[in-house]
Amino acid sequence: MAKPSKNTLVLSILFFGPLMFYLFLLTGTNNFAKLPRLTENIDDVENFSSAEEVKLANNISVLCFLGSDLLNHKTNALNLNEKIYKHFYGFKGFQFVVVLPKGSEQKAQQLKKELGATYNVDKWYFVFGEGAEVEKMFGSLGTSYALDEAFYSPYAFIIDRELTLRGRNDKESEEKGLMFGYNAESVATVHQEMVDDVKVVMAEYRLALKKNKREI
Repeated sequence: MAKPSKNTLVLSILFFGPLMFYLFLLTGTNNFAKLPRLTENIDDVENFSSAEEVKLANNISVLCFLGSDLLNHKTNALNLNEKIYKHFYGFKGFQFVVVLPKGSEQKAQQLKKELGATYNVDKWYFVFGEGAEVEKMFGSLGTSYALDEAFYSPYAFIIDRELTLRGRNDKESEEKGLMFGYNAESVATVHQEMVDDVKVVMAEYRLALKKNKREI
């Protein structure tokens, strides 16, 4: 039997690769149409200082608040990097945004370097503001959580392209049936719940794109 040529193999990868990725997005345990929109019109981060131009609008974002002692919480970032980022960073318009108090710039550079030891981390963004600005940004999420005195929260949040916080409101979720964020200190939570919900938002966006193209 003749072996497939190199060109045939490349063409097969190009054809089936996007299809497999799309099927991967649809393997989440949730029906994407039922992933709740918990808080609309949250604040953007455009007024925060950053080495790059960063905004949440028109992107699918994982938003984190790692605090002034972020290196003590780098396990959160490593969990998210391993379980979420490495699977989705190739998706156009997907990003990680970490909101930090000013004075944390050098620690942020160190953390990004550590995260980049295994993956391309060009979609990890760190933005900096005064403490009051960080508090205001966190407050706009409308959650039942609070930042600690170092402006840290263990929760990571999924923000869609319309600046809406996405999460869960089923019986198995947290306080009063609402799950605003995902405890990044827990590998199980990130792996078993957050991965599925990111897939759901990705699939929702891809289906919306296909629908828009059909209607043009």
